[in-house]
Amino acid sequence: MKIALMDSGTGLLAAAAAMRRLRPDADLVLSSDPDGMPWGPRTPDDVTAHALAVARAAAAHRPDALIVACNTASVHALPALRAELEPQIPVIGTVPAIKPAAAGDGPVAIWATPATTGSPYQRNLIEQFGRGLEITGVPCQGLAHAVQVADEAAIDDAIAAAAHLTPRDVRTVVLGCTHYELVAERIRAALQQPGAPALVLHGSAEAVAAQALRRIGAEPAPAAAPTGALSVILSGRPAGLPAVALAYAEGRLLARSRTDLAPGAVLPAAPAPDGAAATARR
Repeated sequence: MKIALMDSGTGLLAAAAAMRRLRPDADLVLSSDPDGMPWGPRTPDDVTAHALAVARAAAAHRPDALIVACNTASVHALPALRAELEPQIPVIGTVPAIKPAAAGDGPVAIWATPATTGSPYQRNLIEQFGRGLEITGVPCQGLAHAVQVADEAAIDDAIAAAAHLTPRDVRTVVLGCTHYELVAERIRAALQQPGAPALVLHGSAEAVAAQALRRIGAEPAPAAAPTGALSVILSGRPAGLPAVALAYAEGRLLARSRTDLAPGAVLPAAPAPDGAAATARR
């Protein structure tokens, strides 16, 4: 079994790690676009063009399915990706987990990029699944970029700023950007009120990994032998797992995979002890 995942950057690590946990025997292909990121400020047509290029690089590895582990690409490029790749390669998009969040009690906050927070896409999801709940959109200025470069101080600042915009009585938070799942526990720590019930966070990684398996008729097998290989593509170039990925538990899990390198590909050096990737913490 081979599953490909795509994103502009490190946001795909959460879904890739979820897939690794569900199927340790699956080969994974990670295709991202460091040369073209960030995708958020781009026009929809430009996002689609970049997403198609990243998807084509992944499709060359002949995966059984492709996970679009990026909210921005799912919003703007999913129809084009499916038109080009399906039915040969099932394409699974990423949608903010507003529906399961709305099934709980109490006020809900949706942490997302500023562009997504004010988008018709998010408003439509709230109207469809909100069921009259009190839902607050929280624009997280700079958080995705800080996570992308594993800048610990910038992550703390961005989380603190977003927490300041989040109502204190919120009991459920939707992580509306795949990058945010890499710092989920830091978000929880910033929002949890003393004496209040435990805050519930809803990400998308586990759900999209499970959906990818369903689309290809496969079952989870978390006890399978850890034999799955890892292939990494950076803006179309075969590479090793970027050193910045090792800042996160998900990246370190993937780094234990057998790595499939194409001829000429180079593994990154380990991050320096005082580098950003070494100091960023979950």
